[in-house]
Amino acid sequence: MKNIKYDFKSVIDRHNTNSLKWDYFDDDIPMWVADMDFKVAPAITESILKRANHPVYGYTVVSDELYDSYINWWNRRYDFKMSREDMLYSIGVMPSISSMIRCLTDIGDEILIQSPVYHVFYYVVEDNNRKVVENELIYENGEYNIDFDDLDEKLSKVKMMILCNPHNPIGKIWSKEELSKIGELCCKHDVILISDEIHCDLTDPDVYYNPFEVSSDYEKAITCLSPSKSFNIAGFQSSIVHTKNSELLEIIKTQLHVDNSDSTNVFATTAVIAAYNESEEWLNQLKDEIFENKQIVKKYLKEELPIIKLVECDSTYLLWLDCSALNVPSKVLSGFLRENQGLFLSAGIDFGKSGDNFLRMNIACPQKLLKEGLGRLKAGITALTIIK
Repeated sequence: MKNIKYDFKSVIDRHNTNSLKWDYFDDDIPMWVADMDFKVAPAITESILKRANHPVYGYTVVSDELYDSYINWWNRRYDFKMSREDMLYSIGVMPSISSMIRCLTDIGDEILIQSPVYHVFYYVVEDNNRKVVENELIYENGEYNIDFDDLDEKLSKVKMMILCNPHNPIGKIWSKEELSKIGELCCKHDVILISDEIHCDLTDPDVYYNPFEVSSDYEKAITCLSPSKSFNIAGFQSSIVHTKNSELLEIIKTQLHVDNSDSTNVFATTAVIAAYNESEEWLNQLKDEIFENKQIVKKYLKEELPIIKLVECDSTYLLWLDCSALNVPSKVLSGFLRENQGLFLSAGIDFGKSGDNFLRMNIACPQKLLKEGLGRLKAGITALTIIK
């Protein structure tokens, strides 16, 4: 419904809702964890209220309508043609990846990730008693690229690769050519490829990401998808695993069941269907809002805080800030901003050693909060440079 203008300006008080972002830590402006401070799409709220009005909340099955909503969404928007028989339901992308690590690799195996990258990739590998191998991205002239020579060498030693597509925290959309080359190298070394595509919808307006399985025909590729980031419904814990490899699919299916990760809750299916079937225009307007927020940050840093450089990106609502000119470790910098200004940004070191000159900022919030956060960032950096 394009005639409806959705509200992304109102500041929502999220205190006392058991919010990880707002209640768990005592910070004035939390701009770290990847959830949004916007109202969800009205269709989602309406669907949840409708289901809540039924007085029984018993065990729930995953409906065919949910799978159809995924199939139609990816076919329509990304030309990714999925079939029901190639899909598995799971409570979340990271639980799925954890399960796949357990059933597709052995204790002590090496698993490759491309750093700086989402910090939970490290945990999920190491907590399952596997070893992390890093293919560090090349950072030159404010831009990141893949070191394919290093990737080729390291894939020869590992059992699995976990790809972040689009990439968190740098916000880059990998090209079809890059994804195809990754597939060729994984095929060359017989490496299982898991593609985490949870941020795929959150691109700049009129920009689209490239699904790995559309860009490469590698037969040992697995894709993890979820509406949780796109529609701010992570609390419902819902995702799917997709692969055209029937042998891998059966192994994963068994492991998800063993891990009790293949069931849904009474509201999750309802929320997902409402998101994909009724909330596309809300998402399109959200993308416009996030893009506008990016321009605010870019202009502010250029005019008010040029010592910090914004790494250009075309996806996600997470900005990667180059703070190398400050010559301060990211943990120290992040800690100082929290203590001095009540501003919580993620320390770059959390995403790998190569991220230690950076901070990650979540800008998925009303502009009033964003501008307050930027003001506190400037005040904190000013205070820090005076102390130094």
